[in-house]
Amino acid sequence: MAEETNHNEAGEVAPSTVDKQAPTVAEEHAPSTDSPEATDIPTSNAPDPKAANPETNPNAAGTKTAPPKREKPAAKADAGEKPAAAKAAKKEKAPGVEDKPFTEFIQQDYLPALQKAIAQQGVKDLQLSFVKQKIPVKGMEQSGECWQIVGNYPDGVRHFNVYFPDETIQGKKAFSCYEGKQPSTIESFLIDERKITLDLLIWGLMQRLDGQKWLGRN
Repeated sequence: MAEETNHNEAGEVAPSTVDKQAPTVAEEHAPSTDSPEATDIPTSNAPDPKAANPETNPNAAGTKTAPPKREKPAAKADAGEKPAAAKAAKKEKAPGVEDKPFTEFIQQDYLPALQKAIAQQGVKDLQLSFVKQKIPVKGMEQSGECWQIVGNYPDGVRHFNVYFPDETIQGKKAFSCYEGKQPSTIESFLIDERKITLDLLIWGLMQRLDGQKWLGRN
């Protein structure tokens, strides 16, 4: 009977069981194909969804909770935009003395201020009055009455009148003056000014009297 030869003694290497099975396993789970195909062979890089902790493994089976949405910061208010309350609190401009009724303004504001300004120029005891009468100019006796400021100097010779035919300081105005006799001419007064103010009325008459050399320093 022939003695059986041991593979190790004969120098041959016995085939490994893994080597015998590997081709079969590879053929069953990874068939050759020209296009990539998914297999059911687990890999070391992809944890088993059933075994992994769903809190730390994004591939874990189960319902995924979407991350909370960040709320957008509220838009900053425009630096130049003022709150409605601040706009409402803005005070309206106080009315000036010129906004008073015509006769009230003349008697309460214009006459006292004019008297003071003329006295400061050295004219004492000047009589000022505010009356509604006919225009004391030759040829205008039938023109009707209008409001006017009448000024009489202490000597009784010098006289002047400021006329307000429209009964408003913003309307037409005229001036006349005379010495010893009734005036024959009447002239416009402050016709180039867009808005008449108390100071402008005082300045205009002072300029006119100064032109006549009727102020104390003349």
